[in-house]
This record gives sequence, C-alpha cells and structure tokens, in this order.
Amino acid sequence: MTALCQHEPLLLNRPVVDADDESALIRRACQRDQQAFAQLYHRHVGRVHALCRRMAADIPHAEELTQAVFVKLWEKLGLFRGESTFGTWLHRLTVNTVLTDFRSTRRREARVFGTDDPAALETPSSPASAGLRLDLEQAISGLPPRARVIFVLHDVEGYTHEEIAALLELQTGTTKAQLHRARQLLQEALR
Repeated sequence: MTALCQHEPLLLNRPVVDADDESALIRRACQRDQQAFAQLYHRHVGRVHALCRRMAADIPHAEELTQAVFVKLWEKLGLFRGESTFGTWLHRLTVNTVLTDFRSTRRREARVFGTDDPAALETPSSPASAGLRLDLEQAISGLPPRARVIFVLHDVEGYTHEEIAALLELQTGTTKAQLHRARQLLQEALR
C-alpha cells in the first residue's frame, strides 16, 4: 500500500470540492486507477512540459523528460503524503528528474569528450549573428547547460541560491557566478 493511501486522514482534513477533486484523484491513482492517473496527467502535463522545455532547451528532449517525469510519478505517487500541494511536489519531482538527466548527460559527455578544460564543454552551441534579434526562449536555450539550469531555477522558477546549490551539489557562490554569467550572455544575445 502506498504512503498516500496510508495517510488518508491528511486528505480528509482538506475540503472536498467534488468527485474530481485532486485529493480524490490522487487516492484513486494510488490504487492504480489508470483513469484517475490520466486526469492528473492532463491537469499537470502543460506545466511539467514547460519546465522541462525551459531547463533542457530542446523540445524533443523536453518531451522525453516530460514522459520520464510521469513514469516516475506513476512509480512514486505513493510517496506523496499531502504535506505540500500536489503541484509543488510534482514540480520538485520534475526538477529532480531533469537535474538527474543533466548530471548523467554531463558525465557521459565527459567520458566521450574528455578535455582538460571544463569550460570548453560549457560554451554556447552557436553565437548570435550580428544584428539578429533572438527572442528570450531562443536566448535561454543558447546558454551553456549549467548556466541555463541555474537561470531557469532562479529567475524563472524562484528557487533561492541555497536551494539550487543543494540540488546541483554546488557551492552557493558558484550558483551566483553562473547566474551572473547567464544574465550577461542573455544581455549579449538579446542586443
């Protein structure tokens, strides 16, 4: 039996709006009700995909990550105990899924494209052409991966530097420096 199902009193303390209330959907999905899970999916897929897209800066990869998030959700739904809103919990699951993918990709690329200069792996894929105005999404997607993730987490999603440092296993000063670097690169790209 899953943690949410074991903690039903937490759900009973919340007002029940109707039969499709999110708490009821979670409880049913917890019992492996695929229709309830599908409804949760449809309620949250847009926000999950948007976050994956911002962090990955690649639409096909964002779609893969979105799918991975919902696979993990199916597997880990029982860990949701109702101590925060479901949307907040799912947001955290999404961020963790993307960061895990980011770390494994970085490790894989370091093995394949080993270099003595780690900064060489963090250069933007292509500099903006002179006079070409990029929209913000394109400019964000052109940031180096670590700077992009930190920028999205801090400036878009509202995480603190301490939270980002804990998520990425970095020093707070590093996250601040990467955010500064991301903002500078965005300013240059948007000129």
